[in-house]
Amino acid sequence: MDYRKFLGKEEERVLPYLGGAFLHAADRRLRLATEPATPGWYRFRIKGREATPVAPVEPEGLESLPSVRGHLVGERLVREGAIAEHVHFLPEEEPARLSPCRARRWHSGELLFDSLDFESEAEEAVRRALEDDASLAQLKGVPATLRSAFSYAVLEAQSRRLAIPAAPAELRPHLVSVAELGRPEAERALRALAAERALAEREMVELRRRREIADRARQHVEAQPRREEGRGRNWRTAEADAMARAELALEAAGARMRSVRALNRENLEVIFTFMDERFISIVNRDTLQVVDSGICLGHPPSDNLVTLESLPSVIKEAIDTGRLVILRHA
Repeated sequence: MDYRKFLGKEEERVLPYLGGAFLHAADRRLRLATEPATPGWYRFRIKGREATPVAPVEPEGLESLPSVRGHLVGERLVREGAIAEHVHFLPEEEPARLSPCRARRWHSGELLFDSLDFESEAEEAVRRALEDDASLAQLKGVPATLRSAFSYAVLEAQSRRLAIPAAPAELRPHLVSVAELGRPEAERALRALAAERALAEREMVELRRRREIADRARQHVEAQPRREEGRGRNWRTAEADAMARAELALEAAGARMRSVRALNRENLEVIFTFMDERFISIVNRDTLQVVDSGICLGHPPSDNLVTLESLPSVIKEAIDTGRLVILRHA
């Protein structure tokens, strides 16, 4: 068999583009030769592991994907387990708050919009409670996903009012109490979250002070005359290698890198998504040891015990145990 014929084979497929330099098909990850201007469904020409967008198209093959149902809060679908996940490709006309919705699970894990479901009397009753600043304590027969969506909506409104940013994974432990007690409980939960962040920030001051001392020492060394003309090029090569290793480490852990930049010749700032949340971490360029995880890792903080590859598993444990506290919301 001549494998060169197989490697040179071209085909066309309809696939969703969700942003970034890669594309996920059912059987493999593809690198984009050219990134489409906006996320959406496109027909791609595929050769080997490279894909080139041909034209925007209507979605195909949604019915073969796993169905996920729940209620919408903004761009997130609140599904079973009170988990709020981002839904891609929602209609241009914004659905009503707390609308029942069906999405499909793409092969790489993301939810893609399929359709809005028929409503019952429960949706309108819960919307009225939201408008009246009431709780759900007296409402009966409210589905679990709708109760959770109500709580997320209340918490989201209070988050804006109090200027305390919060991710759904941070708020999940409070959904039951917010549904029963309403806005006052949402405010209490958000203020407690802000207090936890302030404590973690104070505990990070000493770590940051030590990093600043180390940075000043490094800058002093770098200010000395270089003995080799090619030294700068070697540093740039090491930086590019570190960025590639960081992306591979995150991918191996089930996370997806969004961006990376060098802070200096020692550290990288890595922005990635995991379990549908966004995180900003600082890691050592050479070892990928975490310098600042961007989440609260205990009191005192234990960021130095984690690597970039192990950080997603630590985040998952924090989410599963209801202890996630994100320190940076960009």
